[in-house]
Amino acid sequence: MKKYRYIYCLVGVLCMGFLLSSCKVGRSYSRPEMALPDSLYFKKDSLSLADFEWWQVYTDPQLVALIDQALTYNKDVLIAAARVKEFAALKRINTANLLPQFNLDISAETKSQKDDGKRTSKETYKAYAELSWELDLWGKLRWSRESGIAEFLSTLEAQRALQLTIISEVASSYYELIALDAEMHILSQTLEDRKANIRLARIRFEGGLTSEIPYQQAQVEMARTATMIPEQELAIKIKENELAFLIGSFPKEIRRTETLSSLFNMDDLPYGLPSQLLQRRPDIRQAEQSLIAAHAKVGVAYTSMFPSLSLTAEFGANKSGLSSFLRAPYSLIEGALAGPLFNMGKNRAAWKAKKAAFEQSLYDYEKTVLNAFMETQNAILDYDKLREVHKLKAHLERAAQKYVEFAHLQYINGSIGYLDVLDAQRGYLDAQIGLNNAIRDELLAVIQLYKSLGGGWNLTSQTKIPD
Repeated sequence: MKKYRYIYCLVGVLCMGFLLSSCKVGRSYSRPEMALPDSLYFKKDSLSLADFEWWQVYTDPQLVALIDQALTYNKDVLIAAARVKEFAALKRINTANLLPQFNLDISAETKSQKDDGKRTSKETYKAYAELSWELDLWGKLRWSRESGIAEFLSTLEAQRALQLTIISEVASSYYELIALDAEMHILSQTLEDRKANIRLARIRFEGGLTSEIPYQQAQVEMARTATMIPEQELAIKIKENELAFLIGSFPKEIRRTETLSSLFNMDDLPYGLPSQLLQRRPDIRQAEQSLIAAHAKVGVAYTSMFPSLSLTAEFGANKSGLSSFLRAPYSLIEGALAGPLFNMGKNRAAWKAKKAAFEQSLYDYEKTVLNAFMETQNAILDYDKLREVHKLKAHLERAAQKYVEFAHLQYINGSIGYLDVLDAQRGYLDAQIGLNNAIRDELLAVIQLYKSLGGGWNLTSQTKIPD
């Protein structure tokens, strides 16, 4: 039984360590109470636009493919994913500090020297195994582990926030690109109309029905419209390059649909409950995880003012001969108690500093919540007003089109002059571009609203888009 004495002793020490480590000094974290508003926008919805996955909101196949590529190859997304891996590894270090550490060292040494013409050699063999364990008497290591977990989760929420931002930026750029295409089509059609005006003005001038002034006015107006074409082509290419950068690609032509009107068909958008923002928005969740980490660091600083107890068990042998080495083991079990006695208040100052840092994180969390509600309220108001603007712009565009048709007939009949026709055509061009921009702005408002509500908050690397 004597040979098992050390094993029994070690097991006893480990059991004692587990019992001593059951204490944790400090208050547990609790979420700060904030008086949330009763509703997001004058009504209480149990459902929310954010309940939809992003590919259910952005249904265009070309856009879905672009977003999927951006989530895979966008460089900022890849950087965020690597940062998550970094903090996951750091989290494991804090967890490992709670457990016993085992080290093994085996070495052999031969020392040769020449004395009085004779060469002698001495062989030394050494081997030992060491088991060390810092007992977490006051919870310092557990507070460190809690801080590491919170920091890891904070980077995870930052990654999700970035993913939502990338999704929104790709969708916005895609809609803006299609709107530029539509405006290009309007300008091209207007240029053709201006050429037709020149032909008509020339016929009327050569036929003696009008002076040369309308003919020259028609040429000026055609030239003015023609100068807008290269500018629009440049804007389209720049937007294509921006979108290619977002998806992690070199500049290239972007495949896209032709019209904006069929890209979104939801009429009444539910906004959800205020409490859902705290659960969905990754920026709020990130701020809370940072608050949890700051709270845990206060616990680490506080428990650092208490003594620490370390246990060490060592087994091994150290002999000059191999045969005696195998028969000469030794063992050692010791405990060391260390604690600050007089360090000019450094530990207490560190504790106060961490408390101040926690206070800053608390205010930052509250600021993030307030900003989230402000953004959401503004997004709801923006969407509602832009829907109204869309309807008004559509009515204006129809009225301007009828006015152009009527003015053209009156001009052919000689009832009005060319300037009246030109004024009607300019108004119609502005109305067409205004309607196109209104459709674009409404779609961009949907993107901002979906993002503000925390849509797609549960998006992770394992999320798969349905085929």
